[in-house]
Amino acid sequence: MHLHHGHLHDDHTHDPVPTGAAPGSARHPHQEAGRRRLVFVLVLTALFMFVEFAGGWLANSLALMADAGHMLSDVAALALSVFALWIARRPATPVRSYGFLRVEILAALVNGVTLVVISILIFVQAWRRFLEPQAVHGSLMLTVGAAGLAVNLLAAFLLRRSSAHSLNVRGAYLHVLGDLLGSVAAILAALVILATGWVAADPIISCVVGALILVSSWRLVRESADILLEATPGHIDLDAVHRAISAIPGVEAVRDLHVWTLTSGFLAMSGHARIADLNDYRRVLAEIHNRMHETFGITHVTVQLDPVEVYSIASVPHAPAD
Repeated sequence: MHLHHGHLHDDHTHDPVPTGAAPGSARHPHQEAGRRRLVFVLVLTALFMFVEFAGGWLANSLALMADAGHMLSDVAALALSVFALWIARRPATPVRSYGFLRVEILAALVNGVTLVVISILIFVQAWRRFLEPQAVHGSLMLTVGAAGLAVNLLAAFLLRRSSAHSLNVRGAYLHVLGDLLGSVAAILAALVILATGWVAADPIISCVVGALILVSSWRLVRESADILLEATPGHIDLDAVHRAISAIPGVEAVRDLHVWTLTSGFLAMSGHARIADLNDYRRVLAEIHNRMHETFGITHVTVQLDPVEVYSIASVPHAPAD
């Protein structure tokens, strides 16, 4: 606690960060495991992409070629995700005090936008197939689709757990799920074509896959944009945070309260609290920190405790008034 220009400051944060390290830059075991799985899935996807594109070309199947094109974007997306996880581990600098943690969010945003573009391209190609139906080699399409399903099931299984801890990995996981849906669609279309000869099943099912990819990718874009705009995380009720601090004995008012996400799994909070008795500052500060961590999972807490006379001349509170 120190007095500066008439303000009493007492900033309390999470555990100290080693010199040169960005807050939250230490990798947990699940993050390192996620990186290894991403690398494996990247290699697996790149190899099968060539197989699927060749099979789609020989079978004249839009569903297979669209999925192969999606896999090409997957290779780029997975490579970007691996790169983001690597660079996010670089230490902080005086210029970048948080290091490169937000690179993971930028990678997720790029992956989401790429998925939206791919969905649109699938719709365009499907429309052309509607206007000019083409013969499709159903048996070859079925074989390649089944192989693609096996590959994508393995990739999705490897990334599923890690996707819960990182928006960046979730972006890669959604790419893989899109491929998995594409393989399922190719199998269904091949079965319909083999059973009925109805080649329109190929572009129709491709459109269904495109729509599913579009929905999931839009959510990814929205979440990434919210983080970059430092919006309050969707699972955090800012009014509840305000009430939790206000309920602490000794706290008379709360203002300038902000909660945001720096990167996946790393929440931060800052704010001002008015206290009547400066002798309570250590107890109040510790209680604020404990409540933020235990109730809301916020690990990076910065609080300025103001005496009554300072608070009375401060700016209008952003948070709801008591």
